[in-house]
Amino acid sequence: MTTLYLVRHTTPDISPGICYGQTDIGVTNSFEVEANKVLNWLPALDLILTSPLLRTRKLADYLAQSQRCKVNNDARLMEKHFGAWEGCAWNDIPRHEIDEWAGDIMNYVPPDGESAQQLMQRVQDFLLDLEKLPEQHIALVAHAGSIRALLAQLAKMPLTDTLNWKIAYGTVIGVKFAPSLKTMTDKKEIRNNQSLSSCRCSPLSRPSSRRCSPPSRRPARSPSR
Repeated sequence: MTTLYLVRHTTPDISPGICYGQTDIGVTNSFEVEANKVLNWLPALDLILTSPLLRTRKLADYLAQSQRCKVNNDARLMEKHFGAWEGCAWNDIPRHEIDEWAGDIMNYVPPDGESAQQLMQRVQDFLLDLEKLPEQHIALVAHAGSIRALLAQLAKMPLTDTLNWKIAYGTVIGVKFAPSLKTMTDKKEIRNNQSLSSCRCSPLSRPSSRRCSPPSRRPARSPSR
């Protein structure tokens, strides 16, 4: 594998302020416009791997049809599972649970959900299998959370260092692998059809970014997923 493209799904069809992690929701009527912008940024692909959730699978199928390449589901690319919080307004989630999460971002587990550390582990397992694939140009259609986890694993940096990175709906992040399989380049935001700052990462060189402190108060609206 020489190049990898991390693609976030298009705008989901859900009201603002709702926690929806692994809730299987559709996308808005702007799907085709957003999907074509994504398609215009992508080169020829050999394979597309996608989270099986509807909002990612729909985009993956659209891209695969245009690219005439194979698409496979992989549940390890799914968003973080928020358990009992799924489908709830953030403002309705008990304050003490939000405070516990803020106090331990990586290890706190929402009721019946999963921790960020568990997300990181399944993404790490996915990357180990990804390295074995013979295809050279691969796209991953995923979610903001799983994309951040992928970037953190590739860059050998804490997931918390990526939480302030803007990954809008329809974003494409290009990853070019050096022989060590640890170099990332060419980060582009598709939603606004403009380049973001270039991101170069290796075990010895990390991208500059603002460190995200644990939330000190309840989110005003749903974090991007």
